[in-house]
Amino acid sequence: MELYVIRRPSAWANMSELELAGATSARVGDEQMPDRVRWIRSYVVHEADGRIGTFCIYEARDGDSIREHARCVGMPGEEFYKVAATVVVRGDPVQPPIAAE
Repeated sequence: MELYVIRRPSAWANMSELELAGATSARVGDEQMPDRVRWIRSYVVHEADGRIGTFCIYEARDGDSIREHARCVGMPGEEFYKVAATVVVRGDPVQPPIAAE
């Protein structure tokens, strides 16, 4: 599998919507597509329009797997990029995580 960044701009009205989508995303990936997609982490952002967006890090077999997973979950999945390299200057700062369960 390859590493991808998936951009989901302004996909949710609030954090509650995002949490529901995250739970569904984890379940679909783990139960229906474990050999095709694996959610690693997401960075949640406040969009200029007041909605919530994400940059998600996934391992995936290919772009079609990312698209299919997004369709099954009912969220955007067309804007994604294969990661060429990872540069870590410092680890992520400690923040309270949002559960993906």
